[in-house]
Amino acid sequence: MDNESNRRFDPARMRRTVLEMAYAGSTVHIACAFSIIELLTVLYRCHLRYPDNDPRADGRDYLVLSKGHGVMAQYACMRELGWLNDIDIQGYFKDGSDLKGLSDSRVPGLEVTSGSLGHGFSVGVGIALGLQRQGTDQKVYAVVGDGELNEGPIWEGALIAAHHKLDQLMVIVDKNGFQAMGTTDDVLALGDLSAKFASFGFETLEVEGHNEAAIDAAIRHLWATSPGKPKALIARTVKGKGVPFMESDNRWHYTRLNADTFVQAVAALAPFRGSK
Repeated sequence: MDNESNRRFDPARMRRTVLEMAYAGSTVHIACAFSIIELLTVLYRCHLRYPDNDPRADGRDYLVLSKGHGVMAQYACMRELGWLNDIDIQGYFKDGSDLKGLSDSRVPGLEVTSGSLGHGFSVGVGIALGLQRQGTDQKVYAVVGDGELNEGPIWEGALIAAHHKLDQLMVIVDKNGFQAMGTTDDVLALGDLSAKFASFGFETLEVEGHNEAAIDAAIRHLWATSPGKPKALIARTVKGKGVPFMESDNRWHYTRLNADTFVQAVAALAPFRGSK
């Protein structure tokens, strides 16, 4: 991680971008975006390849955001890369804007239209299968929420990934313990996710999902081990991470910012810089 990249992908600044978007668009899903900021930071800074910084380059790696409602975190990364500008951010969710509240594949840099949970991962599996048949070294990262793991298509996709030995595929689970209507344990207990993915034939690791150095090391380790097996990274995260009054408060799945909470949230970000 060079100093320039660290400056470009600063988690506190990207959370500020998310707040600006949510406030400008009077929209929701702030806490859902905050829990994946460090995960996406490490992917864009250290792992995803975009020849000539082109989000549609033929030789690119693929980031499939199955957890489509967390798209503001991806928009924040795209702003860092210069793919989006300040006008795009301030116009978020407004009439005429291409930037919607769910991932939309018509936006360069977003690989899937997602938000109907459980389906994006299977799209990522299909992309990985296509790349395998083409014989390329491109990689596919599929970011899923732990809540969507109670959807059957996730596990159908996992079976296909293992059967076809898609070792260029990595699923990253945002394990924040919540989904829209409550905790994952209350809605449908998921059990030991590492054991589950291992039983489906994945090479699996767990990591603290806000520690950038640990995330980077875990991703590198997974790619270096077990050829012929898809990978699963289980990231323990905090929903709403970075703003104390949002952390682990599931009301912020659907709560909108007002003038007061926007100012309070921005002020709360000042001392937060994540873990390097």
